[in-house]
Amino acid sequence: MLKLSFCLRRLPNLSREAFQKYWFEIHAPLVKKHSAALRIQRYVQTHTLVGDAADTLQRTRGGPPGYDGVAELWWKSEQDVAAALATAAGAEAGQILLEDERKFIDLSQSPLFWAREREIIPGK
Repeated sequence: MLKLSFCLRRLPNLSREAFQKYWFEIHAPLVKKHSAALRIQRYVQTHTLVGDAADTLQRTRGGPPGYDGVAELWWKSEQDVAAALATAAGAEAGQILLEDERKFIDLSQSPLFWAREREIIPGK
């Protein structure tokens, strides 16, 4: 399996709550709607929690400002991604999702990367 991790920062005009609400209630159904055209096998949203514990952990490690969430998407292979994007339906779906992302994600501050997972402690 091939995984895309997208570390999200919200647009400056949005509160974290508004960002996460839009991401979950508007964008998630849009991804689901286009998942077949894009051959997405799995999609998970991780919504960042805020508060004393999270703030303290970030400060004690001297880390950069946190993300507002992380999107994770899985495909069968690199070839499967390429095949999906080579179709008219896949290209259109990708464009629709990008246009929607511009409404709530600060794309210039939201890195993404492709990876393969190496499970160390298996899930039960």
